[in-house]
Amino acid sequence: MYSYIARQPILNLGQETVAFELLFRDGEHNSFPGICPDKATSQIIVDNQLTLGIEDVTGAMPAYINFHADALIHHFPSFLDPKKIVVEILEDVPFSDELLQACKSLKQKGYTLALGDHDFDEKWDVFLPFIDIIKVDVLDVNVLKISRFLARLKDHKITFLAEKVETLQQFEQLKVLGFTMFQGYFFAKPEMMKKRNILSSKKHILDLMEHASSEQFDFEAISHIFSIDVGLTYKLLRFINSPGYGPSKEISSLKHALIYIGDIELKKFIALLVLADLNESKPDEIIRVSLVRAKFCEQISAMKKDSENPPKAFLTGMLSHIDGVLDQNITAVMEILPLHREIKKALVQKDNYLAKYLELSFAIEKGNWMLAKVISDSIDLKEELCLDAYHDAISWSDVMLTCQ
Repeated sequence: MYSYIARQPILNLGQETVAFELLFRDGEHNSFPGICPDKATSQIIVDNQLTLGIEDVTGAMPAYINFHADALIHHFPSFLDPKKIVVEILEDVPFSDELLQACKSLKQKGYTLALGDHDFDEKWDVFLPFIDIIKVDVLDVNVLKISRFLARLKDHKITFLAEKVETLQQFEQLKVLGFTMFQGYFFAKPEMMKKRNILSSKKHILDLMEHASSEQFDFEAISHIFSIDVGLTYKLLRFINSPGYGPSKEISSLKHALIYIGDIELKKFIALLVLADLNESKPDEIIRVSLVRAKFCEQISAMKKDSENPPKAFLTGMLSHIDGVLDQNITAVMEILPLHREIKKALVQKDNYLAKYLELSFAIEKGNWMLAKVISDSIDLKEELCLDAYHDAISWSDVMLTCQ
């Protein structure tokens, strides 16, 4: 029996990730249509008791979990630590006195409760004393209706979370209305229509990128670049000392550090440096998602027995957000970065095997299990192996974020 989890970030006013919404499935059984996702979520939690571990998936951040009415009435959330989850009640859950009493009981036990996809129906008003968070699908409701609803609830101590926020304009408007938490893909898109110039101080980073995309690795040239930048050297040593690379190793020189890490891992580290360096003023979630995609694509590539030098699949995933980072379209970005032609084709034309790996990552990231199965079948890989790889990529990315 398998259990798989996808996570979607929830951000605060500062565009910092403060929680994740979790989406569950149980292997092939949920790949077919006609299965209620809310019921599936509840059943998987009970059957597997979150064997993947909430902390392992969310990095100790709160987890928003959708529950069906039956699961709430039978107190299934009580299996989970109230400090680690937010119990989300969707608007299509049938209203009943039993459900109201279940919510009251959960609130008394210390659980945080959220009304998800809230439709502003006054029938839910009796639940408000027990509700901490209300989630609003801002694409489904007009601004005037939202404004009136928030005004009506101004005396309640409720946090308002906007779902499906896709643009900076939406984000700014919703802040004014009173929303303090946000969910959507706005953080990964350009904040304004402008181009960010690559400053001369970033030349060393891009020089490293050129080396990372080549089969032949020039350790002398790489060593020289690191030797004239204390910050880069410090980050390299932090990377080597991270839990993802086993026991700490005493490094005696810069050359020793480069040889110890090896050319394949060093190329991956360089890709991380590029993204982190160009990512200033952008939300950290961009790096987190990029790391997950990079490691996932690398693992899929390994299963397919592709050549790992240069690490094209890893670099494809790592740079999948680079257009948003630089506020330029992806074609313009590919002209800036010295990358392998197959990576450029995957990111621009989306028409090769690397693009297929990335598409599979997107499907799992969004919890689109049916599409994930279609894609995994198309590349002749078992769906369960792909989903395991994604979970491993999440764990790896959380470790790597400590190295920045």
